[in-house]
Amino acid sequence: MRRRRWRTTGNALVRVALVWAVSTLTMLALAGILPDFRLQSDDGDSITQIGLTAAWGAGAFGLLSALVWPVVVRALLLVPALVLGLLVFFLNGSLLLLALRLIPDGRGEAAPETAVVVAAVMSAVASATSTALAVRDDEAYRRRLYRLADRRRRRQGPGAAPRSGAAVPGLLVLQLDGVGYEVLREACNSALMPTVAGWLERGHRVTSWRTDWSSQTGASQLGILHGSTFDVPAFRWYEKDTREVMVCNRPTSAAELQRRAIGRTGDGGLLTLDGASRGNLFSGGADQLALVLSVSARRGRANRSRSGYFAYFSDPANAVRTALSFTADAVREIVQSLRARIRGDRPRVSRGGLYPLIRAFATVVERDVVVAAVIGDMLAGRSVVYADLVAYDEVAHHSGPRGRDTDQVLERLDRSLALIARVAEHAPRPYRIVLLSDHGQSPGETFLARYGLTLKDLVRAGCGLPVSRRAGRTRSGAEARAAVLAALHRPVEGGEEARPGPGSDPVVLASGNLALISFPDVPGRASRARIERTHPALLATLANHPGVGFLLVDGVVLGPGGAEARLDVPGEAERLLAPFGPGAAAAVRRTDAFPHVADIMVNSAYDPDTGAVHAFEEQIGSHGGLGGEQGHPFLMWPAELSDPGEELVGAEAVHGVLRRWLREADGPQVPVAAPGEGWAREPAPRDAERYAAAPPARAEGPVRGEASGQVSDEISGEASREAPQDSPPGGHISGILPSEGSPARDETR
Repeated sequence: MRRRRWRTTGNALVRVALVWAVSTLTMLALAGILPDFRLQSDDGDSITQIGLTAAWGAGAFGLLSALVWPVVVRALLLVPALVLGLLVFFLNGSLLLLALRLIPDGRGEAAPETAVVVAAVMSAVASATSTALAVRDDEAYRRRLYRLADRRRRRQGPGAAPRSGAAVPGLLVLQLDGVGYEVLREACNSALMPTVAGWLERGHRVTSWRTDWSSQTGASQLGILHGSTFDVPAFRWYEKDTREVMVCNRPTSAAELQRRAIGRTGDGGLLTLDGASRGNLFSGGADQLALVLSVSARRGRANRSRSGYFAYFSDPANAVRTALSFTADAVREIVQSLRARIRGDRPRVSRGGLYPLIRAFATVVERDVVVAAVIGDMLAGRSVVYADLVAYDEVAHHSGPRGRDTDQVLERLDRSLALIARVAEHAPRPYRIVLLSDHGQSPGETFLARYGLTLKDLVRAGCGLPVSRRAGRTRSGAEARAAVLAALHRPVEGGEEARPGPGSDPVVLASGNLALISFPDVPGRASRARIERTHPALLATLANHPGVGFLLVDGVVLGPGGAEARLDVPGEAERLLAPFGPGAAAAVRRTDAFPHVADIMVNSAYDPDTGAVHAFEEQIGSHGGLGGEQGHPFLMWPAELSDPGEELVGAEAVHGVLRRWLREADGPQVPVAAPGEGWAREPAPRDAERYAAAPPARAEGPVRGEASGQVSDEISGEASREAPQDSPPGGHISGILPSEGSPARDETR
């Protein structure tokens, strides 16, 4: 034992010496290249003296980085995250200047701007060297991971949630935001995602599932994490009782939606027992939070959503690497946008302004912080982790679901998955990795680009109201923009978009290719008769517009050419909505029962041959309504977990499957696939009417939590862990699987 300890200590000292030597050589090279950086006295020194000076400076800089940097970052934790990222270079440069002042006889000197460059290069080189040495020594790498895990467990203290034995596998659920089932298949078959393809070859299986009418992250993730999508009709909607607009990616709205879901199910969420929530809109009941939007509106110690920034930026090399990658991706976006303009690509939306920075935040900063947090969770041995990676969704909105831009994002996401899988091999417990998405993406020209006016303009014209001569634009509501604003401690979509002014003008809100029209002066849900009496031309104007697929008004579906179908007459809605795919009528029927459904729900036109829809926002890859791949995300699981069932319809059904897999941790497992049988087969179609909305159910037991949206750390009992209360009658899990033989042309966001 003593010999092994001496050997470990010796190996560690050797690695420190090698990193110190490489840092010294790096400092010598930079001193020879940069004119404002010197390592010798004014009278000149010998090569030996210069080398000793460089060694002294490199050692002092390394020691200061190890001791001072974590303290500085913790002190600046209340600084907005993006500001902290910009301070990285300044702080690193300050540490280098301090290290140079510690060199005897004043032989070290550098201009402030040069110190920033030298510090950044030395941090990156030292990190790369240390990582390379650890990778070459597998045993040292494993020991380092275990030491980190032990350190995390000691920091949790005696009050930490009890963990099961190391042999009990944990569940790691990774959400690839916006990656549809067909996009994943194509990426695996074309070698864009070799890690995911390798999992499928070694026994993972994959299937598609079908979203609700509201095919967007807010509804899907709320259903997956909290077991209820009830009364979430879209990404944004107007509530007449409070006279406010709910927006899924606004912190206050996310907190309220989470509170409502907990009240409906009587359960804290999927992650209540020893769970972690990373990069999500909702907490899922987890105690460990990082970049969670529903708690980001809080102030003070109760808000731990930004703690992931500290955990990541406490390593100066991480901070420098992310800052450089952030800059590179912003430049990449500018180049790709200019290239698309030169080629005359169509469809196309504006990609200027702050968008390059927003994209870089989603594809670099958020990805790096979330991946680092997930790695920390595995090293700490948490029972269940749910993390959202939003990079693909953000780029697909502006570049389209398929193309070179999104291919590059998928490749980088696959490398992140590979890193997570490698670390999982060294975690204190085995992990079953589940991969899923919350929706897909559908391509197509925007409504504005195709027809020269926004839907709001069309509604105002149908109501006989004045229309602006200059067509306005509806800002995209992607999750990444909200994450940036939350990181900057700025409100998300405030002003008139949050609380429309008084008056009778209709409130028109866009959610991808789904739009909601409300009349604030009409109490409750407006009847069809009242709308036709007040605005005689409106419904006909909307239903007969070529960019509109259908309307939902007071329990009736209206289509072009005077077509209409009552939802309470069996078969009528199924025939009218057949072009929108299986289950479309059931999804519309369920939404019609929501208390906050809009007076008029508008779904854009959909071309089954091309899969194209028309987003009412500035997005050429969109999701939010019915039509195409946007309604067909995927679920991928390891073979040792039980099969999810023939069909999965709705995020609540996915929640039920994940609940079951959590309960299987201690029980016998049933292998469901042999290696090489990854893609699930398409089942026989089932009656979509089985997914009709169930009446709201209330939990019988008390619900712990606060009105602000804070989630209880406990659940009310094992009975509350069953299927969601607004699931199909009988608790049946249903859904559809696209055909394996002929990939669908339609797409989704």
